[in-house]
Amino acid sequence: MSTPGSLATESPPRADAPAAAATSAVARTRIEVIDVLRGLIMVIMLLDHVRETFYRHVPVPDPMDVASTQPLLFFTRTLAHFCAPLFVFLTGLGAWLYANPASGPRSATGFLVKRGLLLVFLEVTVISFVWTGEFPPPVIWLQVIWAIGICMIFLGLVHSLPRWVLATVALALIFGHNAFSSVHVAPGEAGYIPWTILHDRGFIAAGPPKLRVSYPLVPWLGVIVLGWLAGPLFARTMDPARRARILTRVGLACLGLLAVLRGFNIYGETLPWTVQPDFLHTLMSFINFTKYPPSLDFLLFTLGVGFLLLPRLERVGNGLTHALAVIGSAPMFFYVFHLYVLLTLQLLLVAALGANHGDRFGLGAYWPVWPISLAMIVALYFPTRAFARYKRTSRQAWVRYF
Repeated sequence: MSTPGSLATESPPRADAPAAAATSAVARTRIEVIDVLRGLIMVIMLLDHVRETFYRHVPVPDPMDVASTQPLLFFTRTLAHFCAPLFVFLTGLGAWLYANPASGPRSATGFLVKRGLLLVFLEVTVISFVWTGEFPPPVIWLQVIWAIGICMIFLGLVHSLPRWVLATVALALIFGHNAFSSVHVAPGEAGYIPWTILHDRGFIAAGPPKLRVSYPLVPWLGVIVLGWLAGPLFARTMDPARRARILTRVGLACLGLLAVLRGFNIYGETLPWTVQPDFLHTLMSFINFTKYPPSLDFLLFTLGVGFLLLPRLERVGNGLTHALAVIGSAPMFFYVFHLYVLLTLQLLLVAALGANHGDRFGLGAYWPVWPISLAMIVALYFPTRAFARYKRTSRQAWVRYF
């Protein structure tokens, strides 16, 4: 299944006009760059999930413990921080492209709400099972797919509001939620469940199965709306050079604001950075941001880099970017499939070599995570390409949702 972000590749055919033919290369590039970035996100995500499968016995807290976390593990985990915010942003961007095809504007409400509900369903069934290997799972983790689903439903309901209202809401959610970081509601107290869903991680049902919120919603709602607001930058009428200038300026502004807020420990992160015994660990302390929920500094860092990356990817076309675009054109297929491959590999290794960390097989060092990930990317590329081709050619209505 794809997300609304991938709908950028499902736009109606271009109008039959000489002007359209003259701009076809640009139109193709502006759309494909979204798939390229989404494919890069999926590859980085796979790397982190291989770690969670075979290196789970070395826990990674949030924020990370700079003193005890291996630098290679720290920076790999930091790299994975880019996945969720950029994917949610691209989902909002793709939703705008879906609502504004060449044939004229159309409502995105029905599609976004139905697809969001489907994502929530998949999270609590197919995806929850694969994380535990048990059905029903002892714990249902409401993670990124659930968060994206709820965000899509939210966007489907509010996207027709005036842009200034949407901008106010997005900025208030992204910039304002850290003001409530010290507010916590204990289990059993009034408001615990809604506050846990919106802002704090925690269990909201004792089970069985237990229900745990891992991705509180408030900042993510702002990010998907921000993606919708960025949609006109990728309109057919937008000059690519102007798009590049705007994205570059916004990206630099995000990183500049981050440098001030983080540099002086003013606002935007619950864990202040401190000078460490060496430069490497000082750098680790500086970029050690909270992900659950994503702090303002976390979002300024990840989205800022993403804004800088988008126009630069738009100017690159080679075998690597083509492969990434293929993966990015069928992200949900790649997501679900790679999780089941990892579960199968874990079970096979336990059967063949035995469990060496509780009931699981774990690696003795972190570095093998990288070659395992590379091998999986190559192997998963071919079935993902086959599904992407099927999705493009099929006239079945259900394919739009998978």
